[in-house]
Amino acid sequence: MRDLPLVTIIVNNYNYDRFLQEAVESACNQSYSNIEVIVVDDGSTDDSKGVIHSFSDRIRSIFQENGGQASAFNAGFEASNGEIILFLDADDVLLPHAVEKIVSRWEPGVAKVHFLLDAIDGEGRPLGYTYPSRGQYLGRGDVVSVLLERGVYGVAPTSGNALSREALTHIFPIPADEYRISADGFIATSIAFYGKVLAIEEALGRYRVHGSNNWGTSMDGKRFRSFIEHDLRKQNLIIKKATEFGYDVPSDLLFRTNTHLWARLASLRLDPQNHSIPSDSVFSLIYHGIRSVWLYSDLNRKKRAIVTLWFLTVGLLPLPIAKPAIGWLFAQESRPKSVEWILNRLRPLLNRAEKVQQQGEPT
Repeated sequence: MRDLPLVTIIVNNYNYDRFLQEAVESACNQSYSNIEVIVVDDGSTDDSKGVIHSFSDRIRSIFQENGGQASAFNAGFEASNGEIILFLDADDVLLPHAVEKIVSRWEPGVAKVHFLLDAIDGEGRPLGYTYPSRGQYLGRGDVVSVLLERGVYGVAPTSGNALSREALTHIFPIPADEYRISADGFIATSIAFYGKVLAIEEALGRYRVHGSNNWGTSMDGKRFRSFIEHDLRKQNLIIKKATEFGYDVPSDLLFRTNTHLWARLASLRLDPQNHSIPSDSVFSLIYHGIRSVWLYSDLNRKKRAIVTLWFLTVGLLPLPIAKPAIGWLFAQESRPKSVEWILNRLRPLLNRAEKVQQQGEPT
């Protein structure tokens, strides 16, 4: 036992009593033995407290007034002792061998190990895809150079990360007022400066797609404005950390990040009156969006074509057509068959373009 690093799993919960038991059980029932499980309840008003008490001495529990995700993370980290920390959202699940697999891959100098999560619905039924998608999306190695070039590197959701305590001590506590939601974004961005990143291209948990956490079920301007504000905070964080470590940051960093430009175009189309960046225009966002996809992303040709089609559809077509298209990139299961039909017609052109590029012919 003494030769095995202590691993802390921190379950953060707010009004998820219907999922909480499964999440905590998945943390407690790991094949790896040297773990501690801490459950932080962030002021729930449902029956979460009863669920937590049912685990008795198998866990340590913290009950606090509602302060948001960063506040819950801060409380859990402060109470933890592990050399490796996992933050598990209360609606997600870890597979039994997850921690064992992570520890077997851990090595000196690692800031975090991230991994895939199988998507399930609210009833626990598999949806047939992973978060993030398979195919070497997850960042690895020294990801700072990628972060500074593109404003983002491939990351897993909250529950798909194992984090070094040593690295976390440099970035905690998280500013609770700024990160009531999306505190995992603060961690993923900051921790990149404190060690290398390892990726496991295997699903070690399950990510639950349901209700308010499903981008495909609720598309409105307010939601995308929240996304934009998060990205602006992340840019400021990148600049702060880069300055601290002596790196230069490109002035057009956000215009290199296609996910940010998705949100800006969607916000502008859905609610132009309240769009948070008055200088934006549809044509400018289409241009920068397509440019970011082809110059600053690791997407394969098919996915680049999908995102290019998305920018053109959302930007140029009437809102009744553009609005459902906004869900294409946020809910894989909602993508219409027409998209695949168009891509099948585009594929010969894409193959030809790639061949020409490889042969060095003018395009």
